[in-house]
Amino acid sequence: MAAPIGKKVYARISDVLPLPRLVEVQLESYRWFREEGLRELFDEISPIQSFNKNLELHFLDFWFGEPKYSEDQCRERDMTYSSPLWVKVRLINRETGEVQDQDVFMGDFPLMTDNGTFIINGAERVVVSQLIRSPGVYFTTQTDIATGRDLCMAKLIPNRGAWLEFETSRKDVLSVKVDRKRKIPVTVLLRAVGVGSDEELLALFEPVETVPEHRYIQETIDKDPTKSEEEALMEFYRKLRPGDPPTPENARAFLQSLFFTPRRYDLGKVGRHKLNRRLGLEISLDTRTLTRDDLIKVVEHMIRINNGVEDADDIDHLGNRRVKTVGELIQNQMRIGLLRMERVVRERMSIRDPDEVTPLALINIRPVVAAIREFFGGSQLSQFMDQTNPLAELTHKRRLSALGPGGLRRERAGFDVRDVHHSHYGRICPIETPEGPNIGLIGSLATYARVNEFGFIETPYRKVVKAVPNEVSQLVGRRLAETITDPDTGEVLVEEGTLLDEDKAELLAALPPREIRVRPSATGEVVYLSADEEDRFTIVQANAPLDKYGTFINDRVSVRRHQQFFIENIQRTDYMDVSPKQIVGVSAALIPFLEHDDANRALMGSNMQRQAVPLIQPEAPIVGTGMERSAALDSGQVVIAETAGEVVSVTGDRIVVVDEEGKEHVYRLRKYGRSNQSTCIDQRPVVHKGQFVEKGQVLADSSSTDMGELALGQNVLVAFMSWEGGNYEDAVLISEALPMWDKFTSIHIERHEVEARDTKLGPEEITRDVPNVGEEALRELDEEGIIRIGAYVEPGDILVGKVTPKGEPELTPEEKLLRAIFGEKARDTKDSSLRLPHGERGKVVDAKVFTRDDHRDMPAGVDRMVRVSVAQRRKITEGDKMAGRHGNKGVVSKVVPVEDMPFLPDGTPVDIILNPLGVPARMNIGQILETHLGWAADRLGFRAISPVFDGADEQEITAELARAWIVDTAWDEAEERAWAWAREQEMPPEMLKDDDEVRALYLVQWLGPLGYDEERLVADRVYARRSAAREWLRERGYDPDQIFVFEDDPRPLEERQKADERARHACLRLWLAQEGVDVQDLPDAELERAAEVHTLRTGHPAPTTGKMILRDGKTGEPFDRPVTVGVITMMKLDHMVEDKVHARSTGPYSLVTQQPLGGKAQFGGQRFGEMEVWALEAYGAAHTLQEMLTVKSDDTIGRVRTYEAIVKGERIQEPGVPESFRVLVKELQSLALNVEVLNEEDEVVDLAKEEEEERLPRIGFGLDFPSDLGFGR
Repeated sequence: MAAPIGKKVYARISDVLPLPRLVEVQLESYRWFREEGLRELFDEISPIQSFNKNLELHFLDFWFGEPKYSEDQCRERDMTYSSPLWVKVRLINRETGEVQDQDVFMGDFPLMTDNGTFIINGAERVVVSQLIRSPGVYFTTQTDIATGRDLCMAKLIPNRGAWLEFETSRKDVLSVKVDRKRKIPVTVLLRAVGVGSDEELLALFEPVETVPEHRYIQETIDKDPTKSEEEALMEFYRKLRPGDPPTPENARAFLQSLFFTPRRYDLGKVGRHKLNRRLGLEISLDTRTLTRDDLIKVVEHMIRINNGVEDADDIDHLGNRRVKTVGELIQNQMRIGLLRMERVVRERMSIRDPDEVTPLALINIRPVVAAIREFFGGSQLSQFMDQTNPLAELTHKRRLSALGPGGLRRERAGFDVRDVHHSHYGRICPIETPEGPNIGLIGSLATYARVNEFGFIETPYRKVVKAVPNEVSQLVGRRLAETITDPDTGEVLVEEGTLLDEDKAELLAALPPREIRVRPSATGEVVYLSADEEDRFTIVQANAPLDKYGTFINDRVSVRRHQQFFIENIQRTDYMDVSPKQIVGVSAALIPFLEHDDANRALMGSNMQRQAVPLIQPEAPIVGTGMERSAALDSGQVVIAETAGEVVSVTGDRIVVVDEEGKEHVYRLRKYGRSNQSTCIDQRPVVHKGQFVEKGQVLADSSSTDMGELALGQNVLVAFMSWEGGNYEDAVLISEALPMWDKFTSIHIERHEVEARDTKLGPEEITRDVPNVGEEALRELDEEGIIRIGAYVEPGDILVGKVTPKGEPELTPEEKLLRAIFGEKARDTKDSSLRLPHGERGKVVDAKVFTRDDHRDMPAGVDRMVRVSVAQRRKITEGDKMAGRHGNKGVVSKVVPVEDMPFLPDGTPVDIILNPLGVPARMNIGQILETHLGWAADRLGFRAISPVFDGADEQEITAELARAWIVDTAWDEAEERAWAWAREQEMPPEMLKDDDEVRALYLVQWLGPLGYDEERLVADRVYARRSAAREWLRERGYDPDQIFVFEDDPRPLEERQKADERARHACLRLWLAQEGVDVQDLPDAELERAAEVHTLRTGHPAPTTGKMILRDGKTGEPFDRPVTVGVITMMKLDHMVEDKVHARSTGPYSLVTQQPLGGKAQFGGQRFGEMEVWALEAYGAAHTLQEMLTVKSDDTIGRVRTYEAIVKGERIQEPGVPESFRVLVKELQSLALNVEVLNEEDEVVDLAKEEEEERLPRIGFGLDFPSDLGFGR
């Protein structure tokens, strides 16, 4: 396959806005927490006052120290990457006026790495953002069954504090519940907050009470037992605190603390913002408690909704759901810790002597440290990072979860919450979500989305302008939408519809300042809108045609408003999408021809890309979408130059760059590191010594990247055909060449640890001296008992020798004396070595020893720890799961010898055979388009970039197939001519190595004189093929510049489309002529029809169909139909047969039932279940069935006897009673049911286990052996 050189981009729309940094959501949120979030927390709890108000503790300033260990050290030693948090605390004694300042250590605070992760106990973790309902007010309606009316309900949800739930009864009474307690008329609450009399209430709501049949306030007053503010307060108190004696002071204080005290009730900045927007208020964002106006407005809106004047809210709208990002989640958790600490401080203030107390003595940081540790270690949102490949890592950081504390529960989430909503457009990817119980609850941010200061997701739009100020810079290139006249003379200066050039713009700029109406155009100005803001506007789709100045060409364009898509006049539009891919997330944006795939398959495709295992020869996809670079760079696995400079040194594990000021920048590379999922992270330099690099340039590739581009799979030659039933049910057939050339070979690294601890019986010891183990098993261990690096190990091999002391019996005085004389006898020890678990094998690549002397912070009781890494190379094999990017997945059913694979007309065998039946039913046609374009790109020597929703169309793909055929035909003909020329020149055949050498010599003498670069003709295969094709076309009367369009072609779209058409016609005309059809007088328009007729008559497929006649590798006969063949990217997924296949002969049994355990991890057996029993019953295989249910399962005595009988070669005895039957009988007996088991003679069978009759003979140790052994005296 030709190495792809340049990239040919099929996009028609240039991106106005570059992609943002994809992990920004994590980094920005953590930065906010460190700079502002912590400040807010300390301000909230400061000052802490003692109960008698004598002592006050103020938190003044805070700062972070330097981290104790680097990221790599933390990963290696299982530690947390953190830095110390210090706070300046001031203690004021109000009695004496004494002020003490102290710096207090508040614990080690986990730091976020530059890639947006945390390292907790050596493992990388990600804190996932949570999507929850925003604080604020929500109006919903419920249909009353009796009357059919929609009655309004409202919920006022604060960030912290009591919920208020308002509802309307069918009798038009408005009532309210506080904190899910008893219901009271809403007028009671309104009177209590100061709207006292009936007249005031009626007057207040008169403007909204517009329906005479339904007088809500009057009906509620009739139901209300109170008439004044004081009565209302008492009634409110009585209802909510039924046991307490009500007094006006108590009642007022209770209401005050419930809704108007910041420490008890907090709407939050977001809640106040939402309340102001929904209720049309202008209260300051600093007022975070409820106000009287809030309550009045809520009641007004309820009446409006009941009267049908206003609509209820949509709870699933993204304007009503907000994102809690890392910073806020940590802040909430830390608030819990600080409030616990506050309680401790108060208690200590009342116990300690006020004159002697210091801030240090009052503060106990344990609750704060514990809260943070609990969050990072145990929260549902702090997750072990998915690190299978760079994309998995990136998408994990961009994930949005509706689950978690304060969120939804899987069981209770209905269909509506999970469904795609119109407000997700450009904010949440409609495709990327898990299959299964979490579908729709876990999503992913769209490519351009960002989270604003209130936690709402925003997406960018281009502004559409319809009028501009009369300045030259603004006017040039615009088309006027009005006729401009001179204000003094009335003379027409410029007519409507004129395109303004520099001169006309200057003429208009000379007029007095004014706005000039122009034809609507999309500007480069980008505005970010949240979901509720967007609902006010009409938005044009990104691919509406524009001229070079950005003015709309058509009068009517496709637009979107709310959830409607329709055609609208451009004068009534406000914004325009920035890019066609803004609707989808990163994973979906990596699928070429996504628009041709069914959504279900696209979902599988985007999820399976995250499971692709990094391969040892990464290969960027030959058909990409242009997102591969951004995804790889932002994943954090690729090494990028921080500054421009010269590379002065490159080795396997470090790169040194010197910048313009002469400063050295050293970049350390990770070599064969283990990821969280046991895949291999290995960074490889891609620059060389002496090279100059720019800032942001890739210096080193990582796993699954190729020259800084994401490379999750391999480009392979695929045929869609059935082959001997081997690809039935989506199975995949692969050629033996793939494992042979290490395509789809991956490295997996497993870590194994052992600790030597202090036990009660003495210390464990890591040693080579292991009892009862032969020298053969110890041959790879060094003198310390640790396996040597480079050793090949198999299941059961010792990795680290370790002995543990056994318990010893109490010694007699004589033994103590002997031991004192002859020294310590070798203590009794047992072998507790670390062995390689069952089913694993590989090469030892690393062995690290940690001792207490070097690492003070090892766990208690551990003296030494040894960690051994074993790496394994896995080639692709039967049973491995493979997939493309379009949800086309399958399991390898057979690795076929190369010589048996079907082969192309030129003799090339295909790499993979896929089942064509897997395409129509699944409706993922994208894979076929990728196959065709991949074939053409491979033959023409470039990488095709086909972005989502803006990629190559079918005309372009057929044109590329036509060009590929022209290049191939010209190349083949060049080979024939080359041999003819060699014979003419009488070159001795033994001098010529192969076809390529002959062809290269011929091309130089043919094309060299025509001005082609002779060196490149020999060295650069792509250049040679293209040059030969150009001259071949010229010989046939065509102009190659009118047919070929390669990468970096500067021609505009219209010209490229004409060239495509010419390429198709030229290819078909030349092919038909080659096939012997007379095409001399045939017009271009009829060429396709003629090609179809010829194909039907002869069975030879036209080159533009992308099909070929393949031949069977076994017989050499052609297959009966043309087959679709092309190059496609396939991935090997992290579901490898090696991790799943498992066999058991004997192994552990369950304690109660005595049946073998299940599963590979437990070394279990295969369950012979109910249905399998039926199968054996149906066959009448009675003895086999009896064996399955007894000696092969849980007949404990029978299985031992059977084993003995097999070993000794005797007859197998009758099976006994299965253990599970005994358990059943015992359980029934425990229910006081006297169950007896009778045999055929009606005798009761005793189910107690039979004791072994034969006792072993006692062996004496005197000199006088007992004679019954047969060898006594």
